[in-house]
Amino acid sequence: MEATIPLAVILFICAIVFICIGIYALKKKTPMHFWSGTIVKTEEISDIKAYNKANGIMWIIYGLIFIISAIISLIFDSNIGGIISAISATLGLFILVIVYRRIYNKYENKDY
Repeated sequence: MEATIPLAVILFICAIVFICIGIYALKKKTPMHFWSGTIVKTEEISDIKAYNKANGIMWIIYGLIFIISAIISLIFDSNIGGIISAISATLGLFILVIVYRRIYNKYENKDY
């Protein structure tokens, strides 16, 4: 149990960060960006509110995966939560990119 507590704490901290990003995206009035150092212009997006909602949900779900990993790790007192979080931190990043591209393409202003 002592080995799983630090893992669970770290996973909860990561989850809080991702969920906060999601909440920020939900409340943002201008388009939420995904890539570091880039800005999504208002003219690029056809429905900013729906675009930000989709971005926010994406980040919140990603954060919830880390919470589930932490809970599983604590309940079963094993490293299974660490394995799940390692998979979500690696494979999950690729999935985030794919999901974001779909979100962007869905709400992209074709006239821009």
